[in-house]
Amino acid sequence: MPFNHFIQQANYYGKNRTPFFFLIDFERQKPFICPLEQLENGQILFNIQGNTNCRFNNKTFTAPSVSARRAVAFADYEKGFNLVREELQKGNSYLLNLTYPTEIELNGDLQAVFHCTEAKYKLLFHNEFICFSPETFVRIQQNKIFTYPMKGTINAALENAEQQLLDSQKEQREHYTIVDLMRNDLAIVAKNIRVTRFRYVETIHTENGAILQTSSEICGDLETNWQEGIGSILADLLPAGSISGAPKEKTVEIIQRAEQQARGYYTGVFGIFNGENLDSAVAIRFIERQGDKLFFRSGGGITVQSDVHQEYQELIEKVYIPDGKQR
Repeated sequence: MPFNHFIQQANYYGKNRTPFFFLIDFERQKPFICPLEQLENGQILFNIQGNTNCRFNNKTFTAPSVSARRAVAFADYEKGFNLVREELQKGNSYLLNLTYPTEIELNGDLQAVFHCTEAKYKLLFHNEFICFSPETFVRIQQNKIFTYPMKGTINAALENAEQQLLDSQKEQREHYTIVDLMRNDLAIVAKNIRVTRFRYVETIHTENGAILQTSSEICGDLETNWQEGIGSILADLLPAGSISGAPKEKTVEIIQRAEQQARGYYTGVFGIFNGENLDSAVAIRFIERQGDKLFFRSGGGITVQSDVHQEYQELIEKVYIPDGKQR
């Protein structure tokens, strides 16, 4: 479906208050939209902060785990990192999210990952990929639009981990930059933009232990009957600033040169419109199938202060399955 057609279809559904599910890839080449009542049974499963189309059957799933990892070679990562750092030093970007796939072996299947893991946003799409994202793209309710950019991660087991994270100048600059970017993005579609919570710490539990991350809450006011332009609102905000960078257009060009492959649905967005309100996620924490292999996509924000070894390690540490349980 051409992206312009997606926009028109979403606006039509919004005007008629028709509940729908949507999925948009990073390159905006293969968007998907479908009324909730017409979703293929069992082929597309979602759980969006408790709103789900999944009906549990009697099958028992065992909590899966990553049994092996083969990350991108450090030399290849360093090559992309150096290209990014050169562009940052030229002033062509101020923050860039650099990502690479890690080949994994999974003790379990993608359905088990969906049913057994805990995450704010989960999506299993045609057994092609599973996403268990902690990050909101935008949430709209009562004519207000919210976004919650996440930047800054640390291993919770480290001594004084929370204070280390909050005191890190590199993490502070990265977070300030993404908050400014998202404020500017919301200003395209809304008025009275304000930061209602700034750089608060959340804990995410993984199979390898807990990690801490910092997020902020930004809010703006929409016009009455914003639903009639819901597709246009989504289009104006893409790609998500937290997984591209700033300024967006030039940064996306640099990403394509550094990563040397399309992201596809990874770092795209997905969500549901329930007829009145919208909730959506950034498609991170993402496992995709390529032939008979599985790849976990991960990355992190790069600034001029970034250290290549630390960023490479962060990419690897983000390859995890959230705490799960047998179901």
